Amino acid sequence: MKQETLNFFDRVYNVARQIPHGRVTSYGAIAKYLGAAKSARMVGYAMNGSGGKDVPAHRVVNRKGLLTGKHHFDGTNLMQQLLENEGVEVVDNQIQNLEKIFWDPSELD
Repeated sequence: MKQETLNFFDRVYNVARQIPHGRVTSYGAIAKYLGAAKSARMVGYAMNGSGGKDVPAHRVVNRKGLLTGKHHFDGTNLMQQLLENEGVEVVDNQIQNLEKIFWDPSELD
């Protein structure tokens, strides 16, 4: 299916599925990549609704590296546990070394 024919949430999911293991990106970076720079919140809504769609939503954080979506995961620390299982260091709900592990979706081009 062509990218243009997919709805916004599906386009978000397609980008999120390409985030490499052990890396993270932000809601805003995905929105900007999709040509909707002011739609970071909509990307967050998409991540919230991604359950069962094989989307690594745990790899999407806010622009400061905070696990702002963690309350949408089952269990109190599941998002952090999933990230830590991939080698991502999290302290006080914040990604450490964000600039080192940040993945920019524009790398897809």
